[in-house]
Amino acid sequence: MELNIKVCGITREQDLQALVQYGVNYAGFIFYERSPRLVTGKLDAATVRSTTGIKKAGVFVDEDLQSVQQKVADYGLDLVQLHGNETPEYCAAIRKVVPVVKAFRIGEQVSWQELAPFIPVSDYFLFDTAVGKSYGGTGQQFNWDLLKSYPFSHPFFLSGGIGPEHAAALAELELPALFAVDVNSRFETAPGVKDMEKVQAFVGTLRGPQYY
Repeated sequence: MELNIKVCGITREQDLQALVQYGVNYAGFIFYERSPRLVTGKLDAATVRSTTGIKKAGVFVDEDLQSVQQKVADYGLDLVQLHGNETPEYCAAIRKVVPVVKAFRIGEQVSWQELAPFIPVSDYFLFDTAVGKSYGGTGQQFNWDLLKSYPFSHPFFLSGGIGPEHAAALAELELPALFAVDVNSRFETAPGVKDMEKVQAFVGTLRGPQYY
């Protein structure tokens, strides 16, 4: 199965349009106030909402439920990615409105059974690297070998420190539940400013030369 590709931390319209052109599946927009890639004030809701040809994911960290629901409507979000300490009950409430990606940060080891309560209330998991108290965008990678023991069929996004040089290794990963790869900081010239040549080459390596 062909890997889906998500590029997160989009803050510029030209980058968003380029993702559509390159056949990227998902664009990620960060609504976490403390992120240097915060989309609010940089890319207006109407522009995002009117963009077609790509699925739009909103990234939130312990956000007020009504605020998330409002941004889903304003920005025309196709799914919501929850990166904080959201409960299964919270995920279930969001999922009544839009599909849910529940993110988990992975350190040196992982207890998969702790994720089980989130399976019925999410559509996907996302695995990112645990680095202190940060909520992603660290540019650091966790040990992918840990994923070999993943016991569920629940599909997941793989994130955390993925750069252009990892494209070949990603294409060779044999993980049945791996649904998508999520890239961000390693494809930037500055926070929220993507190097689209790197993105295009990465897509081409994963998908084939017809995407160059």
